[in-house]
Amino acid sequence: MKKRGLSYWFSLPFIALVRFYQYGISPYTPATCRYSPTCSQYTLEALKKYGLFKGGWLGIKRIFSCHPWGGHGHDPVP
Repeated sequence: MKKRGLSYWFSLPFIALVRFYQYGISPYTPATCRYSPTCSQYTLEALKKYGLFKGGWLGIKRIFSCHPWGGHGHDPVP
């Protein structure tokens, strides 16, 4: 079993929020994502890889860059 740090355990409620969005809200909205993976999947991966603070910051930066003058295309979690 993989040993997880304290930051991962603090990020679990936020991972649950992203999952709720992915399964409860996103299917009922039009698909307009400019990135691959989607912003919610990117945030989920960043939270799992880096924990609450760095992963949350990466997710917030990604969401704020999602506008008509922002980026697009393939953008994996660093």
